[in-house]
Amino acid sequence: MTSALIVQIAVIGAFVLMGLGILSMIFSGVRGIAQGKQDFKRIALISTPVIIFAISYLATNDVTKAGVLTTMGMMVIMIVSIVFTGLRGTFKF
Repeated sequence: MTSALIVQIAVIGAFVLMGLGILSMIFSGVRGIAQGKQDFKRIALISTPVIIFAISYLATNDVTKAGVLTTMGMMVIMIVSIVFTGLRGTFKF
């Protein structure tokens, strides 16, 4: 066995393990929703980056640009939420 083959097997194994982890998280989330243990606000909050990435990928057809746009979008959302929280605390909304 050459070292390139060992590296290829290791990389494939790592991706398989990541895929299994993601599938188990999805299964656990669906089970939690079915049992009524999850709040839809949390689900919407967690799925926001995925939705932004999907929209930016459909708009650009490039994974790299979509990733950058997702990061920028999440930063804008963070800044707006910090400003809104500060204003709400200042004016007691």
